[in-house]
Amino acid sequence: MYQFKNVFLVLLLTVLFLGCSPSNSTNRLGDWMKEGGKNKILSTTAQIGDIVSEVGGERIDGWVLIQGDLDPHSYELVKGDSEKFERADAIFYNGLGLEHGAGLFTLLHSSPKAVAVGEKIRADYPNKVLKKGESIDPHIWMDVSLWSKTIDPIVAHLSQLDPEGASYYEKRGAELVQKMDGIHEKIVHRLREIPSEKRFLVTSHDAFHYFTRSYLSDPEETEWKRRFAAPEGLAPDGQLNPLDIQKILDFLKSNRISVLFPESNVSRDSIKKIATSGKELGLEIRICSESLYGDSMGGLSYLEMMQHNAEVIARHLE
Repeated sequence: MYQFKNVFLVLLLTVLFLGCSPSNSTNRLGDWMKEGGKNKILSTTAQIGDIVSEVGGERIDGWVLIQGDLDPHSYELVKGDSEKFERADAIFYNGLGLEHGAGLFTLLHSSPKAVAVGEKIRADYPNKVLKKGESIDPHIWMDVSLWSKTIDPIVAHLSQLDPEGASYYEKRGAELVQKMDGIHEKIVHRLREIPSEKRFLVTSHDAFHYFTRSYLSDPEETEWKRRFAAPEGLAPDGQLNPLDIQKILDFLKSNRISVLFPESNVSRDSIKKIATSGKELGLEIRICSESLYGDSMGGLSYLEMMQHNAEVIARHLE
């Protein structure tokens, strides 16, 4: 009996391990790659894929190209990616310069099946899209109210692909807009609870401009950019010079900031250097124990990710 229990335990652990292993993801991709079935929708990022899944529901079969903590800015095609593009009935991507890896950029811009949701927003709401210098800031998902504007083009394209499901997509899209509007207002309310003089943010890279404009600034504030700084640019590259460090230290001192927020998929080297340099100057600077999500979602849904960011920032700035 004892030996039987041991064998049973080993078999049970094996089944559990296989169920949680990467091969399980591989099997799901294998199913997605099969011919026939539901319309196959490929999204470049999890932020897009989450909205597509919410709108498409049971009528689509979705897959995300850039998974986990991989950097969407520099993602390069790997073996099997070209086949995913060929198999997909529609492809949704961010655009606005986010997916600028050479191979991926070329494939997206040459595919008639690809829809850039960010470019749709830029065309419809040009004053809402930010720039840093000559570069467009692609991180539009960091404002829930702006990201909800992707729903209409997604509904329209899925309806064109599947006319019989048009009313289904429209209903789900309208429900999602309402849900996102509610979460947006919830985040606004939560962060406005922080005194205005404390609503200043330093993160690893420039992914939080939209977030700052929508959630950390005062109503009708025109100089909201003064509330945010990051040592690395729109696409984190890990290169930091003494001038970059000094600019952040000046920002910390002038705004009496004592906490730096790391991002889940960005190296902490830059903010560690800032914290060390600040301490050498007698500044009290700490690195937040909780990471924010900018370019990746850490396995959370999009709305969970945004609420997580708001709550972490609120707790550590109050």
